[in-house]
Amino acid sequence: VMSSNRDFVRISSLSGRDLIFRRLSNKFAGPPAFRTPRVTRWCDVQYYTESLAPLPSPSRPPHLFPSLRSTMFRGYSFLALSLLSTSRRAAVAFAPSTRSASLRRFGVSKLGSTSDDDFAGFSSEVAFMFPGQGAQFVGMCGSLAAEVPAAAALFAEASSILGYDLLARCTEGPKELLDSTEVSQPAIFVASMAAVEKLRASEGGDAAVAAATCAMGLSLGEYSALCFADAISFADGVRITKARGEAMQAAADAADSSMVSVIGLPKEQVAELCAAASERSGENVRIANYLCAGNYAVSGASKACDAVEEIAKPEFKARMTVRLAVAGAFHTDFMQPAVGALEEVLAGVEIKKPRIPVVSNVDARPHSDPAVIKKLLATQVTAPVLWENTMDSVLGSGFERAVELGPGKVTAGILKRFNKKAQVENIQV
Repeated sequence: VMSSNRDFVRISSLSGRDLIFRRLSNKFAGPPAFRTPRVTRWCDVQYYTESLAPLPSPSRPPHLFPSLRSTMFRGYSFLALSLLSTSRRAAVAFAPSTRSASLRRFGVSKLGSTSDDDFAGFSSEVAFMFPGQGAQFVGMCGSLAAEVPAAAALFAEASSILGYDLLARCTEGPKELLDSTEVSQPAIFVASMAAVEKLRASEGGDAAVAAATCAMGLSLGEYSALCFADAISFADGVRITKARGEAMQAAADAADSSMVSVIGLPKEQVAELCAAASERSGENVRIANYLCAGNYAVSGASKACDAVEEIAKPEFKARMTVRLAVAGAFHTDFMQPAVGALEEVLAGVEIKKPRIPVVSNVDARPHSDPAVIKKLLATQVTAPVLWENTMDSVLGSGFERAVELGPGKVTAGILKRFNKKAQVENIQV
């Protein structure tokens, strides 16, 4: 990708294939706010579909990649590079349609895959939704395990993998233990899959389960959606969520960070609020969860989150802020230490092509290439959750009804914010 100062940056697809590479000289490309002097390291690349202001088309040097400018900067593509505190990785964002066309121009399908387009134009007629961390509560799944043998069998299998009685922690707590990241993540995953068994055991049985035309999960819930879609096995799902929870807890323990829900502001103003709080505190905070209009969660250093709470109402006229009961700044670079551990466990499991589309949190589109899915799952812990984009995609793809499976009613509530008349069935645990 050509920068405005005629430097180049190394670009790797999510499958690890290098597309273009050239050493940066003395600056990052992009808007002035993103420029950092004296950077001479190689940069890896992450893909996002978060909207950023497009850069003007740069002048084309005559000696390298003569068709590159017209391909990659056609008024729809955009580039944002930022120096991250730990790994000096660049964040590169393209508009989805232009990104795909641009990569194919270099002989690579979307995100470096030759088989990642199988779910293009997917149907969301019946959408199955799975909750994320925070949905857990003491007492969940007790009666379910007693009434549905298949659900009890899932808890028994999970307990043998985890090394402790997961059902007891769900039903008896204590709350502090169940709420801990390393316990709540496998607990919510197993509870969600137990909800699938509850649906299967109900009137309609397998037909009710087979009715799903697509699936999605909020953050952690993406693993439940992938398991439901037969992309990962239940046992591997337990192993992954266990490792993910432990790694994210360790990353949270290593830094003083938090999350705050900001209610009543559009995302543009929330971004301005984060910028003001970062400037005031001298620490970083950014939008981490794009949930729905007027409901965004921000993550960052605790001092910056304190500043968000201090100025959100008096200076930005937010309706309210709520400090979230999570271990740390999820979906930001504070979770970078967790990526390596997650990549290690993902490398040891098999991910198959999903039998139905599963919409990714990272770019709000379904993927059919297992290698791309695996890379996106590792990226997810440091990338913003684009749930708002996911809902827009689902509601615009022939949506008729949704089924929410697992503890709580968070995803159903968000869906209702988009469409008050949306038909949603809750399979509670």
